[in-house]
Amino acid sequence: MLLSRGKLALLPLALFLLLFLGAGFYYQSQDVEFAFYQLPAPVAVLPAILLAVWLSKESLSHTISQFTEGAGHQDIMTMCMIFLLAGGFSAVAKATGGVDATVALGVNLIPAQFLLPGLFLLGAFVSTAMGTSMGTLAAMAPIGLGMAEATGIEPALMAGVLMSGAIFGDNLSIISDTTIAATRTQGCQMRDKFMENLKVSLPAALVTLALFAWVSPQPEPVVVEPGNLWLALPYLLILGLAVSGVNVFAVLTIGILSSALMGLWQADYPLNSLATDIYAGFTSMQEIFMLSILIGGLSSLMRHQGGLDYLVGRLHAFSQKLSRSAHASHSFAIAALIAVSNLCIANNSVSIIVVGEAARKLAIHGEIDPKRSASLLDIFACIVQGLIPYGAQALLLGASLGISPVAIVPYVFYCYLLALVAMAHMGWKLVRG
Repeated sequence: MLLSRGKLALLPLALFLLLFLGAGFYYQSQDVEFAFYQLPAPVAVLPAILLAVWLSKESLSHTISQFTEGAGHQDIMTMCMIFLLAGGFSAVAKATGGVDATVALGVNLIPAQFLLPGLFLLGAFVSTAMGTSMGTLAAMAPIGLGMAEATGIEPALMAGVLMSGAIFGDNLSIISDTTIAATRTQGCQMRDKFMENLKVSLPAALVTLALFAWVSPQPEPVVVEPGNLWLALPYLLILGLAVSGVNVFAVLTIGILSSALMGLWQADYPLNSLATDIYAGFTSMQEIFMLSILIGGLSSLMRHQGGLDYLVGRLHAFSQKLSRSAHASHSFAIAALIAVSNLCIANNSVSIIVVGEAARKLAIHGEIDPKRSASLLDIFACIVQGLIPYGAQALLLGASLGISPVAIVPYVFYCYLLALVAMAHMGWKLVRG
């Protein structure tokens, strides 16, 4: 009876995915741009919440109390506050010219014969500093298009380079919403997850650099207006502070203030615009903010109704068949859980929020360190996000460079290599188990 209730408790999640994906495929069939984003996720989750309330065996008042308890959980609220500050920093840094300065400096420093690996490095740095693959691609796609036209490089290859760099930072950045979601759901420090993640990301990035150098043509040098190093310094500052273990709230606050001061000093940034720019950054996080709260409430209802326990139990049983090593087999289970979730949802941050608690239970069963489970969640969510042609990143690049998003998939070398390195890392533990 408990198992059947557990299965039923997963129906709201299935309904959410059905609505979200169904709307996406419908709009895609109508040739609507960004088809999978026409039905906002916070709206798609509302019928699922109503279904979860209807399935509850408790009184309506108690069920609503369970929902609000989950929606207002400390981890959810902390994550939402970090989302807001990260949005504020990104908006102020962009308004002061920090993004343009960083991109321009990088482009001017890249030798022509190393254009592709140089662009990968530049994209990796910008996305790590900004904490958003979408923001990175929005800033660099026009440059990539211009370079492709000027040098004759295949646009799909150029898009693959940009996507690879953007996914590197989205996965690794301490202000990325994927990192925020992974660390908060798994209960670890961002610095610890960063160092754990680096063990897998760095080898994959180095091989990616070699591959892009090998396939690079010999183009003419490309020059853009020189950038201002001072305006790029806030990015380096927050990266250094975060890696050194400074509290993330302090890091992001310092980032906002340093960006504003650098803009005031170097770019005549009007301080009376600071408040509106910060608020613009807050509003850019509106969707993920609301969805985090609603998913937190839905997860609470599913947990009380036995849904998450059922899901974890099934994955736990499956993982035990893989190996005598609980650590290794549960690592594979976590990777599979987030990969399938992101294939369905097409949003790496949302996917982590949806399955975060189930992954945490698997990590506990397998005696996996929280920093390791957070790293696995982030890595495999970003791998899938970089390879699905219906993700926002691929759609943006396809529209910007005038190519099919499907054409980009073979050239996202970093995602393939990241998957290989991560699987090899887990496989080694499996063999040793």
